[in-house]
Amino acid sequence: MGQLSKKIFWLTAFAVAMGFLEAAVVIYLRKIYYLNGFQFPLTPVEKSIGMTEFLREAATIIMLLAIGILTGKNTSQKFGIFLFCFAIWDLFYYVFLKLLIGWPESLFTWDILFIIPVPWVGPVIAPCIVSLTMIVLTAAVIYFQERGVDVHLKAKEWYLLIGGALVVIFSFIQDYLRYCSSNHSNITLPWKDKLFAEMATYVPTYFNWWIFLAGEVLIIAAIISFIKRARAIRSA
Repeated sequence: MGQLSKKIFWLTAFAVAMGFLEAAVVIYLRKIYYLNGFQFPLTPVEKSIGMTEFLREAATIIMLLAIGILTGKNTSQKFGIFLFCFAIWDLFYYVFLKLLIGWPESLFTWDILFIIPVPWVGPVIAPCIVSLTMIVLTAAVIYFQERGVDVHLKAKEWYLLIGGALVVIFSFIQDYLRYCSSNHSNITLPWKDKLFAEMATYVPTYFNWWIFLAGEVLIIAAIISFIKRARAIRSA
């Protein structure tokens, strides 16, 4: 096994293991708060548990960032490895939930995806699409740099990636923000109130695929730009 193959193998193993841990924590929480199965509206979570969950999600991101920083050779590779591990972690989180408890019922089942800084919601297939896009970007960065092409993400590509990510995130939080606005609800802060206390009647019904796809298009445009530029440099 070559050095690159070994690195990818252990990065994948790390991210898969993290996916299992994430699934295990969620299974424990659902056994406590959702005895009849996970569903919306969400059950309010006491302040201590809510704060712990908030910090646990933050710790997960720090761990994924750390593995990218420690493993990558430069900024582009560090960022790419972070995205790769994030994507594998997210995909296998759903794989393990399906294997262990038979959830989600389908790729279009609604889920709460994240709670920082506000709850993100969407059908399961949406974060899976994002994860697959992340893997493609990482593969492109590592492929060219490991073949001696000294190419980095340009400012235009960074702008497209960041802009696309923000648009995708907005697609995940839009329905929740609409609900809070229409019900004159204040966003719950987990260190002050019960987590999800403002969502007592919130059942997501509409995911704006157009906004989501617009964000994906921006991200894919950044990937295509990077690959075209890297191929031109390699040919030269």
